[in-house]
Amino acid sequence: MDRITQALTRIFDKHRIVFWYDAKKELRKEFEALSLAGIEKIELNNNEFGIKYRVLREAPEQRFLLYHEGAQPEDINNWLLDVQLAHGEFRTDQAGIWLSELDLGPEFADIVQNHGEFFNAAKRREGLKRVLADNDTPGAIRLKMLAICSGADTRLESVLENLLAELAESRDDKIKLIKRCDLEAFLLEQLERCYGYKSATPGIRDFAIELFKSCYALGTNGTARLGGDALVFLKRWKDSRQYEASYEMLATECSELLNIEQDLGQRDFRDLLELDYFRIIDQKILSDLVQQVVDRTIPANDCVSFIRQRRSSHWYSEFRNIYEAIDVAARFIAAQEESNLAMQSMSDGIQRYCQSWFRLDQLYRKFIFHAGKSGQTSLLEQLNEQIENLYSNNFLLKVNDAWQQHVDAADRWGTGDIPLQRDFFSKWVQPFLKDNKKIIVIISDALRYEIGEELIGLIRQEDRYTAKLETALAMLPSYTQLGMAALLPNKELSLAQDDSGTAFVNGTSSQGTANRNRILTECVEQRATAVKADEIMRLNGDDCRALLRDHDLIYVYHNRIDATGDKQVSEERAFEAVEETLLEIIRLIKKLAAANANNMLITTDHGFIYQNRAIDESDFLGAEASGSTVLFRDRRFVIGKGMNDNQGLRTFSVSQLGLTGDQQVQIPKSINRLRLKGSGSRYVHGGASLQETVIPVIQINKKRQSDTSAVEIEILRGATSIISSGQLSVVFYQVQPACDKVQSHTLRAGIYTQAGELISDRHELKFDLASDNPRDREMQVRFVLSRKADAANGQEVLLKLEERVGATSHYREYKSARYLVRRSFTSDFDF
Repeated sequence: MDRITQALTRIFDKHRIVFWYDAKKELRKEFEALSLAGIEKIELNNNEFGIKYRVLREAPEQRFLLYHEGAQPEDINNWLLDVQLAHGEFRTDQAGIWLSELDLGPEFADIVQNHGEFFNAAKRREGLKRVLADNDTPGAIRLKMLAICSGADTRLESVLENLLAELAESRDDKIKLIKRCDLEAFLLEQLERCYGYKSATPGIRDFAIELFKSCYALGTNGTARLGGDALVFLKRWKDSRQYEASYEMLATECSELLNIEQDLGQRDFRDLLELDYFRIIDQKILSDLVQQVVDRTIPANDCVSFIRQRRSSHWYSEFRNIYEAIDVAARFIAAQEESNLAMQSMSDGIQRYCQSWFRLDQLYRKFIFHAGKSGQTSLLEQLNEQIENLYSNNFLLKVNDAWQQHVDAADRWGTGDIPLQRDFFSKWVQPFLKDNKKIIVIISDALRYEIGEELIGLIRQEDRYTAKLETALAMLPSYTQLGMAALLPNKELSLAQDDSGTAFVNGTSSQGTANRNRILTECVEQRATAVKADEIMRLNGDDCRALLRDHDLIYVYHNRIDATGDKQVSEERAFEAVEETLLEIIRLIKKLAAANANNMLITTDHGFIYQNRAIDESDFLGAEASGSTVLFRDRRFVIGKGMNDNQGLRTFSVSQLGLTGDQQVQIPKSINRLRLKGSGSRYVHGGASLQETVIPVIQINKKRQSDTSAVEIEILRGATSIISSGQLSVVFYQVQPACDKVQSHTLRAGIYTQAGELISDRHELKFDLASDNPRDREMQVRFVLSRKADAANGQEVLLKLEERVGATSHYREYKSARYLVRRSFTSDFDF
């Protein structure tokens, strides 16, 4: 009884007059017992004319329940048919109850009768009721039923994504439910209507295979059975983070079934740069790129451009390190070929190194890092061998052989116009203290010049930070104890007379943070202290602010690169340690700035040489360094007294190095190593090479106002603004080159109707082009229109560029351009 009352109440919410035909003559008692407020009950029993007059004339505002015990009369004999059609009907068969429960009219009876299994479950009925709309057609309702069976939202694309995800997981619960609910035929009708899918053996697996086959054919000028909408769907599915795993699983399976590898073997990789449907496409492109870089048959600019284009590939993140390795390898080879390694003096050599040569060290480091992270030893074997040979033999050895000639000719270590490391405090630190400004000095062990150059770019990218890079020449020998001592305020530097290798500042040992702290407090009038970087990072905000408040000068010691590279067991991770160092220093700078540090300096104790492959015998000095007293021995220097002459060694007195004492220092010439039992040989420092002794000094200032912006993008429409086919090619122009303060801009692009409906595929575009040549900053993108564009024929549509709102999932319009859709009916034909 309650169920009947509830159903009638819902119908009366919409209708003033409700008819109730008790076809089985079994519900009279329920009718007689029924009491609904404001509802007049009347039984139909050969009194139709009087009832008609009553409900239409006498009481036009009253609500009526008209009950008839028996079946509904045939239309020709139904004198109240016009009233019934204009109002509501309460049905007491199961289908009628369901229709009533869903507030659906009798015109939808076929749906509940033909899909009874769907409506048997209250949960499915409740789900359907939530998404029903007043203007739903039978087709729209069936689509919503499909969505409920597949756990999707009410779009065919969403239904397909869920069914394909189930297929990828080798499950069939959803598709079985669709079949039980007799909705499979409707699903196949929709696949044919929207995508042109027909098959002698239709099904989701068959559709998936045909989808990949047709989309690959569309991208390679082949014959496709499915239309452009299938391509739009695949692109959206591919780019969906929610369904990424299922897409990749089915893409891999279908690439094998379709024998894509064999087809790719016959194609030029340049023809595949816009395609990313299968993982093996990236593998083909990478394999060919590697070979062409090795063979020197591809210009570096082209290689860089191709790789930039592949950044939008679905699989790029998986292959990122290989792409990066090839990119920097191509640029390294080009830079090495263009380099003239001649120099006229030590000063000239340092200036040339800081202007351009350092880039070869940087690119080599990047190549070794990304090649190692890729794990693709076989693929990169030839390229790795070539880069190693070029770096070691054509650059590192040659440039330092030329440099060594000037070192040998010098009476003293230094150039006169390049500041020595021992002058760091007086030149860079003291001016801040004289102006009563607080200053933080960050000393990162082994942060050689090329790393400092990369670091300054990262700092400048941060909002409100300015940074300037200058150069100093490290002390000899270029090892930690002496470098750290030289960076402190000093009048006199000396080396220990024993085998400890300790360096002294004004007669005080500089070994360890505690001793350095003591030297600072004794030599500086202002409040000064020395701390380790990890201690700073462990401080909470209040404690960090207190530290800065209570001191005018803070030396912060950071050690990641040297701690890794200076150990035989971990020296091969030296370049990984560089990447970690860059991130750690940025975090350190931000923490200090948050504690009100406005001025900071970054420098280092020394640089280093690193060669990734095992060192050849020819790179070791043949004879041992010897003398009356050998105090301290390392791989790149020896400290002693009465040292014997050796053609492979350059001998300095400590006074020639700007130190006090009576010792001598011997340095292996160029990049040669001394043999040292139990130590590594690929990562070394202590010698006089450019890589070991040219060090960065970075000055950082935190501003109060924002100083970063994103590059501007314009839409270049060309000669026409008419869309006359199923595709549209558009050129986007990046107005300024990307640089430190004018940063990259990531936008998404798509074509929309005036009502905001997407009618094309959508692209995420990253504009980070750094070229000064305007033509190099053009990006061409091809949009594929869906069938929804047909409804916009003759209308204006919008090509929109949108940018993400902060870190949210929302977007706002950045720029748009209007196009007129004017497609001929002949564009619907494939021949």
